[in-house]
Amino acid sequence: MQTPQIILKPGKEQSLKRFHPWIFSGAIKQIRGNIEEGDLVEVVDSYGNFLAIGHYQIGSITVRIISFENEKIDENFWIKKIENAYHLRQKIGLSENANTNAYRLIYGEGDEIPGLVADVYGDTIVMQSHTVAMYRLRNVFCNAFKTIMGDKLKAVYDKSETTLPYKADLKHENGFIFGNSNNSIVLENGLRFKADWEKGQKTGFFIDQRENRFLLEKYSNQRAVLNLFSYTGSFSVYAMRGNAKSVHSVDSSERAIELANENVMLNFPNDKRHNVYCSDAFKYMEQAENKYDLIILDPPAFAKHLNVVQNALKGYRRLNAKAFEIIKPGGFLFTFSCSQVVSPESFRTTVFSAAAQSGRKVRILHQLKQPADHPVSIYHPEGEYLKGLVLYVEK
Repeated sequence: MQTPQIILKPGKEQSLKRFHPWIFSGAIKQIRGNIEEGDLVEVVDSYGNFLAIGHYQIGSITVRIISFENEKIDENFWIKKIENAYHLRQKIGLSENANTNAYRLIYGEGDEIPGLVADVYGDTIVMQSHTVAMYRLRNVFCNAFKTIMGDKLKAVYDKSETTLPYKADLKHENGFIFGNSNNSIVLENGLRFKADWEKGQKTGFFIDQRENRFLLEKYSNQRAVLNLFSYTGSFSVYAMRGNAKSVHSVDSSERAIELANENVMLNFPNDKRHNVYCSDAFKYMEQAENKYDLIILDPPAFAKHLNVVQNALKGYRRLNAKAFEIIKPGGFLFTFSCSQVVSPESFRTTVFSAAAQSGRKVRILHQLKQPADHPVSIYHPEGEYLKGLVLYVEK
């Protein structure tokens, strides 16, 4: 059967010639052949010249490119892609690390597998499909994981229920598609954490803050630490290993508070330095005295779409302004945004506005990003989503 074709409007091929992996609906002149969401398509310019092969989906991003070469797309194609991703994790020292056994194996466009995320938690892989095409290929990926990782892999859990396009009506239920595992305790830089892939957010743990947590540990010695939006309490655990004087974890979710307590108990059982508070972050800061000399702001994404960016920036400005208001002179602020549609420049400008509003003397010590197991294709800057600042509030 002949592969359906996507014919672009004149001039709309330029982004593909720069290897950008997305085609937007407005760039399409014609669709030739019968096509369903998730199908393979051949993309050609207005003269019929081959440009790329991708997967069709309904929405603004209509095609996600998987190859700029006219090649056969079969199981071996995907095995090679996953091998390349695994070899990168070997080269950066993650796949054979005695102190860390949780890392991202597949990061969508960053690993040339758009629409798929896969995280390694010890002997288990948790995968999430964000497109119909990736969901259809889930068993192919599972077999590829088994082929590449061998006996190291005991289970593969598919957690795509909340990430698949809802209009596709796939009626997916999360569950193991290979093996089974109850071992949800993972190591990160020698610390133990529970990865709750069944009920937790994302794939079960926020792997992307691993290096930033390690940096925080170095700043925690004898400091009173406030961890807002604490979720798993992972920043709190690192602060405690860094010899923090006290650590307060704050989250509006009772389940998150329980999880933070569990993770602290895994590493520092019955340690009186840690306290938890189930509260809205803004409300907590309203009643907080100037008793903290290290504050972490790691909120969930305030903006997931471009049309709400301005509201999100107002939220970040308000949040950071309040932190500047309550932090002690000589304190450190670790502040983050994980909103992909908020640029590093916009985030930095927003934090600058909050600092100016507070009248505090503030200096930037570090500009933080996602770690190397979340690689960003140089042709797809949209893959850079995590941005953070470490600020010294002098007076």
